[in-house]
Amino acid sequence: QVQLVESGGGSVQAGGSLRLSCAASGRTFSSSGMGWFRQAPGKEREFVAAINWSGKTTYYADSVKGRFTISRDNAKNTVYLQMNSLKAEDTAVYYCAADPDGWGTLRYEYEYWGQGTQVTVSS
Repeated sequence: QVQLVESGGGSVQAGGSLRLSCAASGRTFSSSGMGWFRQAPGKEREFVAAINWSGKTTYYADSVKGRFTISRDNAKNTVYLQMNSLKAEDTAVYYCAADPDGWGTLRYEYEYWGQGTQVTVSS
């Protein structure tokens, strides 16, 4: 079992930066792939970024590549999403998720989810 709590969301102007954190509890965090997803009003939840258990492999959606960076600190049971050069279209609720069996880009691959944190980017 893994419990996930996101933090770090807020309101920022276009071009600004935010860093999201996802604190995990549970014994399987360090062996779990982790992902960030987001959901804008009226839209489906979409993949943003993922990282494997060791942190050595990452993958990004094309829409955030070059602007967002996912990382993890297994000693702190925390995964991060550094978001730079934010755009209005990045406005969404951001969710972190854990996949004890690997990692991927699809929602169904992730077994555990946090409650989400709101990110609002004004243009």
